[in-house]
Amino acid sequence: MKLTVNGVEQTLDVDPAMPLLWALRDLLGLTGTKYGCGEALCGACTVHLDGEAVRACVTPVRRAEGKSVTTIEGLSADGKHPLQQAWLDLRVPQCGYCQAGQIMSAASLLRSKPRPTDEDIDQAMAGNLCRCGTYPRIRAAIKRAAGGDP
Repeated sequence: MKLTVNGVEQTLDVDPAMPLLWALRDLLGLTGTKYGCGEALCGACTVHLDGEAVRACVTPVRRAEGKSVTTIEGLSADGKHPLQQAWLDLRVPQCGYCQAGQIMSAASLLRSKPRPTDEDIDQAMAGNLCRCGTYPRIRAAIKRAAGGDP
């Protein structure tokens, strides 16, 4: 199977039903994408597939064939994507486990709605769980990355 991951074409000899998460983590060594629940309920495994946020734990590799996959490692070559910078500036993470998925979902939101409302943020981020409860800082970081004040 051929897919492009973070701008690099990859050929994988895997079962087409293998979850994309395991191909990314175990075969390609991209461990920023986390396993959380395995049922697409927590958002820790969020990546972009042709720019759309998907849960890699339930997305079979065959769905990514011939498409572009972006992981947290590929969001920005230097780690200075506006969301990544806002996350650092506002000290969003506590444990940090969910944060890659949070950022990837937020990046998808900002791509479709560059100036999201609180309701837009709530709707887009509803599937991403944070066991530390940093939701107010996540919202503030999204607003900052969108050019708002926080």
